[in-house]
Amino acid sequence: MLKPLLIEIGVEELPAVPLLKELKNIEKKYADILEKNLLLGEFEFYYTPRRLVIYHREFKIQQDDSWEEFFGAPVQVAFKEGEPTPAAIGFAKKCGVGIDEIGRCEKGGKEVLYYKKDLTGKASSELLPEILDTWIKSLDFGKSMRWGSLSESFIRPVRWVNVLLGDTLVEMELFGKKSSKETYVHRISNFDAMSIIGVKEYFEVLANGGVTLFPEVRRENILSGFASLEKANGITIEIDEDLLDEVVAITEHPTALLGSFDEEFLRLPPEVIITSMKEHQRYFPVFKEDRLINKFVVVSNALTDDFSKVVEGNERVLRPRLADGLFFYDNDIKNGLSTAGLEKVAFFKGLGSVADKIERERKIANVLFDIYTPQDADRDTLNRAISLAKADLTSEMVYEFTELQGLMGSYYAIEQGESAEVATAIKEQYLPDGEDSDLPSTKVSAIVAMSIKLDTLLALFSVNQIPTGSRDPFALRRAVNGLIRITKEHNLEFDIVETMKRLSDGYAKIDMQKLEAFFLERVKQYFKVNPSIIEAVLASGERELLALAKKIEALETMVNSEGFSEAFSTFKRVANITKDIDLSGDMQVDTKLFEEKAEEALYAKYTKVSACGYSSYEEELDALLGLKPELDTFFEDVMVNAEDEAVKNNRKSLVASIYKSILKIADIKEVSI
Repeated sequence: MLKPLLIEIGVEELPAVPLLKELKNIEKKYADILEKNLLLGEFEFYYTPRRLVIYHREFKIQQDDSWEEFFGAPVQVAFKEGEPTPAAIGFAKKCGVGIDEIGRCEKGGKEVLYYKKDLTGKASSELLPEILDTWIKSLDFGKSMRWGSLSESFIRPVRWVNVLLGDTLVEMELFGKKSSKETYVHRISNFDAMSIIGVKEYFEVLANGGVTLFPEVRRENILSGFASLEKANGITIEIDEDLLDEVVAITEHPTALLGSFDEEFLRLPPEVIITSMKEHQRYFPVFKEDRLINKFVVVSNALTDDFSKVVEGNERVLRPRLADGLFFYDNDIKNGLSTAGLEKVAFFKGLGSVADKIERERKIANVLFDIYTPQDADRDTLNRAISLAKADLTSEMVYEFTELQGLMGSYYAIEQGESAEVATAIKEQYLPDGEDSDLPSTKVSAIVAMSIKLDTLLALFSVNQIPTGSRDPFALRRAVNGLIRITKEHNLEFDIVETMKRLSDGYAKIDMQKLEAFFLERVKQYFKVNPSIIEAVLASGERELLALAKKIEALETMVNSEGFSEAFSTFKRVANITKDIDLSGDMQVDTKLFEEKAEEALYAKYTKVSACGYSSYEEELDALLGLKPELDTFFEDVMVNAEDEAVKNNRKSLVASIYKSILKIADIKEVSI
């Protein structure tokens, strides 16, 4: 028999960010516990800032009957001369039955003791208290708290528990609160507990009490409100999805409202205004004709017919925030960009100050400039950008809004007359800062960004601060990913062995093999292709990032092409023939030793292919794999291991020459298809 099941855990207001981080796990954890208890069925999970709710439209009122199997010792061990041994007696005791009730079965080719125990399903109302206790205590919201005299902790105090199976209350206790047929609606609607008869009435009571229980409905209501405001006022509201998720999580009855602030604050950089609104107030910025205007949108949780006081209150709260920002901004402009004081700011123990880091970055940047000699940039611009890149760390604005570092430096640079290229490099110094982040837009910006990442890598490896497991406090993995993306975007060659060795001068002893392995591990994670393709390219010995990327892409194209599997079998045979040959030297092929036409044909085709110039690795690899017909004929008509030693070695050299050419791109035998 099936009945609806409602579970409501009432809490004090949940913080949005921890809730959203755990959101993806909440349903899975509950489903896993149900499955272990043989009660798994379809359910829905809802949340508001004051409640966690699970709803089954149909829930088993009793577990299905089941059975448990027990396997014991081999019969020849369990019985001696017809009498049970301690092994048999112990097995019967474990099963809770007498020796005469124990059966036998075959397992692993042996006859063993066996017992099947029938289990009658328990009433789900008996199991639910333990199920819910296990589930709620499995949730990981980060920090938790204790309240009252309880020793247990949770993200916020639990204030009521409501568990209904049909119209029947499931009696249980959670965090000191006994279940009751009561719930709470929106505080403005009614502050007291509301009695409910059953599951159906629960949803009606919440709806009538100003609570929109379903998160997707709250989201739709907010977006609908945004659309109405945009149409009525000719504006565009910038929708930050993360901020929208937060607002959905902290409201029970959302209403989108339009507020304003004084135009004088538009003197601030738009990012300052937007950051202040989003981070401190959860407001959405407003634009008109692609320009930020002195408006904002707040999503209210109030129940009222007159929102004027709500708007006025939010405008009043925002003003001092923006006033502080304007004060900081004007002071910073007056003081100008300066690195004075950074010599007193420690970077990391054993690695000196931030000022020391700037000097290390400058040396790296100049080495990279020598390597790349960009025609559209000059060294003075690069050095100026490096010198000022971290100057805004001492500014009042960045002290208040640390996420604006770099960005504020670019604004201050323009204000004090620095070139646009210097300002851009300061702004883009931390790019890319995420998987989908923008990249540095100029060569100078690219070199500055690379230098910062490279110094961080080298410096931390020099003091053995190497990421382990999931721990990576300095985001070194992200730094390598960023280097890969920058080199690809700006077509910059970067050898992770030779270039890193050159850049490591001046640092304490670094285990360069560990550093190379760290780079290669990131390469393997960065490219979303068949892992064996990456292994094949790495097996070729290639360690230059740009070439690695191009070779991986070329090999992936070939592996996914029609007919590759047939070619693969041929070239794997080539690899097997050459496995004992040293490919590091020149492969000498003497045409005078050819005895078969197939040898001549293969050599002629290979000579032609190897003499061509190719615009890409893909084109070159395609041409080399195009030797398959000649190779197949060669293997069919020619005995490689000829009796004549000179002929045999000559034939092996011919085959090895072909494989050596392919090996410059990838060791194709490493590919798994």
